Amino acid sequence: MSLYFVTHKHDSETCPARDPEMGNMLLQHISPMNARKFGVKLHADAVLDGKHTFNLILESDEVENIENFMQPFQQAGPVEIHPASHCETVVEREGC
Repeated sequence: MSLYFVTHKHDSETCPARDPEMGNMLLQHISPMNARKFGVKLHADAVLDGKHTFNLILESDEVENIENFMQPFQQAGPVEIHPASHCETVVEREGC
């Protein structure tokens, strides 16, 4: 499985957390059990306070699985998906 660093950004007007119903739906969506339905393993998620930026570390066999999993967030703003590596892997291959 490949590792991915995913960033979703939105402005304050489209912030999903402002709507309790939407916020709860997104929390259910990013649950580890739901992510598995998309062929995605969720390692971590974090929101940058006051920045309307949501970051996730995900793992999947196919980037298309990540794209499908992140589809609901694209309604509020862009999603960027970047291939990533664990630090150990970068050291073993002697570079980023």
